[in-house]
Amino acid sequence: MKLLSWIFSCIASLFFGFSAVAAYPEKPIKFIVTFPAGGMTDLLARNLSTELQKRLEQPVIIDNRGGMGGSIGAQVGAKSPADGYTVVFANVGAMTLNTVLYKNLGYDALVDFIPVAPIAALPNVVAVSAESPYQTLADLVRDARANPGKMSYASTGTGASPWMGSELLKIMAKIDIVEVPYKGAAPALLDTIAGRTAFVFDGLASSLQQIKSGKIRALGISSAQRAVIAPEIPTVAEQGYPGFDVVAWYGLWAPSGTPKEIIQRLNREVNSILKTPEIKEKFENLGAEVMYGSADEFAAYHRSEYERWIKFVRASGIKQQ
Repeated sequence: MKLLSWIFSCIASLFFGFSAVAAYPEKPIKFIVTFPAGGMTDLLARNLSTELQKRLEQPVIIDNRGGMGGSIGAQVGAKSPADGYTVVFANVGAMTLNTVLYKNLGYDALVDFIPVAPIAALPNVVAVSAESPYQTLADLVRDARANPGKMSYASTGTGASPWMGSELLKIMAKIDIVEVPYKGAAPALLDTIAGRTAFVFDGLASSLQQIKSGKIRALGISSAQRAVIAPEIPTVAEQGYPGFDVVAWYGLWAPSGTPKEIIQRLNREVNSILKTPEIKEKFENLGAEVMYGSADEFAAYHRSEYERWIKFVRASGIKQQ
């Protein structure tokens, strides 16, 4: 009798489980956005959520959980129910760079989450003041080599993709330069414009207005290909550093254990949205280029990025904090 009761219980659980997945979504979905309102992560998330709620016919609520370079929001997401009603909108920092740079984050991005879909990529740019004598990246590197330890650069934050780009450039160009850390892009750009630092490695989106106004000069783009919004700027890779590729990429993750059917549903809807001319234009206006891919393809990309940066950190001698 107990055996029959157990069998019926298992069948009922499976039935109701399948029913819940088939009916998904039946209530609002929450986006945990790992940075405060108004920033790039938040703007991309809100553009996507507006379109997603139309397709799913349920509200998509933005829950900004900033702090620790995106790690606070990731911590919250990792502990959320794995039912498809909480997903995390994060970037490479929270889901890759912080993992390789810091100990005891409170989550393991490769274990505690299931990648849902890639969203967008933003290239960085190496830029100098318009009054700088450096006309090309080669000019800057030549002077840095001639004066080891004397050239300074403005850093927009340890662990962010611009900072990793600066560190990668140091290694590939074999130069000894000094980091001057700032609390964000705005003060870093201002000091570079004023000539107090030799250059800044910053997100193209936040630098583009200053580039177009003639206040700073772009020497190179960090992505493997030239940027759609600024095709006139050569890549760092094509200027003698093949393989140089550092971008701030964004994606959606769900807590581990979220049903595969829900992951696939979200992935289909998100990819459909990203392929519309309207969202592509909105993202490009923000300086972002849309990314597409299945959940499995995104998982493979996420792991490859993690492995690439963990090798870099070990080779460079950067110590985990």
